[in-house]
Amino acid sequence: MDTTQLAKIAKALADPTRLQIYEKIAAHPDIYCGEIIEEHGLSPGTVSHHLKVLTESGLIECRKEGQFVYNRAVPETMREYTQALGRMARPGKVQRERR
Repeated sequence: MDTTQLAKIAKALADPTRLQIYEKIAAHPDIYCGEIIEEHGLSPGTVSHHLKVLTESGLIECRKEGQFVYNRAVPETMREYTQALGRMARPGKVQRERR
């Protein structure tokens, strides 16, 4: 994962509301937007914006089914993100292993 993608994910998760939305989506596969709107008391436009940022960062996928838009987390993206952060947090260990 390159630094641009790392920064995009970090920015997406830095907003407290967006982080709460991501946590809700990650805990409930195929959650539709109406549930997010109801739970957080946000306008549809605000939720749409947050979902767009999460989608562009690769953290979630959205699919439309009839009049509903369903969202699901992409666990592979979060796994790659946390692994990249882990490598950044212990650069000395990586260098020692290479010797």
